[in-house]
Amino acid sequence: MNARADLAAAFRYTARLNMQESIANHFSVATADDGSRFLINPYGRHFSRMRASDLVEVGSEAEPEGMGDTIDPTAWAIHGALHRRVPHARCIMHLHPKYTTALACLKDPVLPPIDQNTMRFYNRVAFDDGYDGMGLGDEAERLARVLGNRSVMLMGQHGILMVGPTVAHCFDAIYYFERGAETYLTALMTGRELNIASDAVAEKTAQQWESYPGFAEKHFAAVRAILDEEEPEYRQ
Repeated sequence: MNARADLAAAFRYTARLNMQESIANHFSVATADDGSRFLINPYGRHFSRMRASDLVEVGSEAEPEGMGDTIDPTAWAIHGALHRRVPHARCIMHLHPKYTTALACLKDPVLPPIDQNTMRFYNRVAFDDGYDGMGLGDEAERLARVLGNRSVMLMGQHGILMVGPTVAHCFDAIYYFERGAETYLTALMTGRELNIASDAVAEKTAQQWESYPGFAEKHFAAVRAILDEEEPEYRQ
């Protein structure tokens, strides 16, 4: 399936999971090897109605036509900066999901290794604690610097940003980060002591996640199968 259809499927299923926020938030996929061009969701289209043909291709260097009309200014600024400056950011997903965003609002936003899902991200998260507005101009460039060679960035007082080689990789990772944040914050609500894994066990589990054969691809294929049956128009 091509990048347009993959991205449209990710939008649709993210809406089903109620992880998007209004008409905000954005996903993109590079269409040029050097990140100079990418596909992104149009400004004002709800995730639940996204189709492959709705996605807009823009350049990452010069401000595109339609800014503020068909192109969300913060979407282009953040994704353009990342596609320009972060070679491993072939796909980029930025969301404000409930539990992850709540975690990002804490003074200490570290996700401790308390279960198998939270261990997946052990020592693998970039933390941005310099929030300075809506992700325009210098803010977007700063985010690219903070991410560095990591694939996940918890954006303080903002949300999450996930990058990776494919739509499937990013969708799977951002899904599991939100599940991990939900588990952690729910455990905190009990008021009881957390059972935090040792560094050795947490790192071992994170590495097992990284080498698990085909998991992200199979997860996303299962999502597409549901949409193919129930909302096939996403491919149009």
